[in-house]
Amino acid sequence: MFSNFLVKPLLFSRILSTTCAAQKNENYEDLNHPESGGPDIPKYTERENESIDTKRARLLYQSRKRGMLENGLLLSTFAKKYLNDFNEEQLRQYDRLINIPSNDWDIFYWASDVKPVPTEFQNEVMNLLKRHLKNENRESRIRQPDLY
Repeated sequence: MFSNFLVKPLLFSRILSTTCAAQKNENYEDLNHPESGGPDIPKYTERENESIDTKRARLLYQSRKRGMLENGLLLSTFAKKYLNDFNEEQLRQYDRLINIPSNDWDIFYWASDVKPVPTEFQNEVMNLLKRHLKNENRESRIRQPDLY
């Protein structure tokens, strides 16, 4: 009895919503379909007058929150290992590397030598990232490192 009380209103609302849409006979041809097929991603602009400590904190956060597991693990362990020792130019290179490409898979493919690295990203930081990805010391990287 109790389960019928919960299920029937849900079923009724589902039927009601689909029949209403069918009765409108909408074909959705007026929707905007961008040619790129993806969302508009704002262009990256370098932050001026950002302190080095703030930049390091932002890059650490951005390294951990990638939206894909592979780069989350790769970049968070890379940031933990190298970020605090980077000078200002290396921080700029890393900032550009993780923020300019619109596809995170590109970063992974460049670091693993599946795709050639574009000239703008052929730098010291990319070389460190490639070496880090090879994991010659066979470090365990199955989870992101602790923040503190």
